Amino acid sequence: MFTGIIEEPRPVTGVRRRVDGGLDVDLDLGGIRNELAPGDSIAVAGACLTVARMQDSIVTFELSPETIARTHFHQLRVGANVNIERALRVGDRLGGHWVQGHVDGVASVARLEQMGEWAELDIALPPALARYCVEKGSICLDGVSLTIARIGARPDGGALITIALIPHTLVRTTLGGCVAGSPIHVEVDVLAKYVERLAAPWRDAGGSSKF
Repeated sequence: MFTGIIEEPRPVTGVRRRVDGGLDVDLDLGGIRNELAPGDSIAVAGACLTVARMQDSIVTFELSPETIARTHFHQLRVGANVNIERALRVGDRLGGHWVQGHVDGVASVARLEQMGEWAELDIALPPALARYCVEKGSICLDGVSLTIARIGARPDGGALITIALIPHTLVRTTLGGCVAGSPIHVEVDVLAKYVERLAAPWRDAGGSSKF
């Protein structure tokens, strides 16, 4: 479990294809590595990955074909930075929101507009993800806990959500480097998914189709 509060972006130092269709990804985690052990969970750009091996500050993660299919990690390049967050410890402050590190899908950046020290980020969400979003609700983008400022409809039934990025987020995460058209991991609020699941029997039994 995570909170979407990024510790810092860290660089990719190696990407290797595996014969089983997976990927080995090396990250230089700097001082973060000192508190890790093989088997620990780390949120990398919002995806929960398991530490496989460590050598000095370099930590290796083994990505399965399933993880690759549900993320944009197949586009990782050496030198790129990714957001890093260690797992939540019992007793830690919950500064963001409940984040599982389970990527629900990949969306597309529509716009990043600088407004002085602040910025606005627009994300084009497909219909399958848009239905879980509400104005002022929580969403996780590339591992960052954010609040939806506005929601607009798209012709395909999806949504265009607008996020206000504060200066701290622009400096301490990779979101300040977003460009239009680039992919971004999306994890919607898990509470919305549970509500939908629990309401399904009532809906299927003849409840309002607008629920």
